[in-house]
Amino acid sequence: MPVIDHDALRRHAIARTFFKPTTLLRAIRRLGFVQADPIRAPARAQDLILMHRVKDYRAGQLEARYARLAIEEDCFVNYGFLPRETLALLHPRVARRPWDEDMNARAAEVLAFIRARGRTHPQQVQQAFSHGRVTGYWGGELNASTHLLDGMHYRGLLRVARRDSGTRVYEAIEHALQDDSPEARHARAAALLDKVVALYAPLPSASLGYLTTLLGYGAPHLQPEARQVVKEAKARWAHAKVDGEVWYWPADENPASRAHRIEPERLRFLAPFDPLVWDRGRFERLWGWAYRFEAYTPAAKRTMGHYALPMLWGDRMIGWANLKVEAGTLVPDLGFIGKRPREAAFRAALDDAYQEMSVFLGLAA
Repeated sequence: MPVIDHDALRRHAIARTFFKPTTLLRAIRRLGFVQADPIRAPARAQDLILMHRVKDYRAGQLEARYARLAIEEDCFVNYGFLPRETLALLHPRVARRPWDEDMNARAAEVLAFIRARGRTHPQQVQQAFSHGRVTGYWGGELNASTHLLDGMHYRGLLRVARRDSGTRVYEAIEHALQDDSPEARHARAAALLDKVVALYAPLPSASLGYLTTLLGYGAPHLQPEARQVVKEAKARWAHAKVDGEVWYWPADENPASRAHRIEPERLRFLAPFDPLVWDRGRFERLWGWAYRFEAYTPAAKRTMGHYALPMLWGDRMIGWANLKVEAGTLVPDLGFIGKRPREAAFRAALDDAYQEMSVFLGLAA
């Protein structure tokens, strides 16, 4: 009889997240959330995530097609892209820090301005209002209008209609009022956590607790209900104890299934925020390797590189790759956990991965 152990959990994690490539909208709905990151090395994280899950995907297509799809930029466990229908679970969002009277008045003026204009670029707001400068989240100064627009978007007053050379273009939005009864709030929190589990499963109990805390970014007003849902975890999700720790996954899945199909000779370069990689604790439990994202680590202290992409070969994490483009050519710098594989199958898989990345980046036909 099949046993659920770390090997089964690892195979299940791979098989369920690398589903058969489909359309862009279907892939985002299947995942439930795609984390965004502005660093392009060699492409943005959201594009690197989607290249493995969308048929014939090319870097930049998410931004190019965004306005025509039923998806939204918004906050979940982090900032990224999610199906439009998920907004009903997140909004109306109540921020942890309420605005004072002056800030509410400014927001009301800007909201009226955007409602009158329709889709509005931040520069148009800056030209119409004199909001000055504010201190940014990471130090330094930001344009106060940009800061205000970001806060209005977070509070559900605005949505991102499209991007203009990477800059958010906003339009006003109104969210339907939600049933605020205890039962309805619990149901919304449970539905959001179902999405978390579906995205990152199989999840060890420590990760489930951590992600529930992070859900406070996207749904701070539902944190008490989310914590209650976690207390009911064993009744809600399938689970098993592996080496003393309880792991969870959606109730209709079976990690021990022999039907899992993993391409044994396929090599993939994974984004630091790919669902398979993002939870560092889970990643280390499954592969016995502590991957680190070092983009914000001083260069002299990096051990893997600025934007190291974990390399998955079949069901093995074998190392990492830093990829850059020079003179229209992909230039790789590889590192390995142990010895570099010498098999012909690895060399063929690596060549295929380079070709796949080159096509994705528009470097090859």
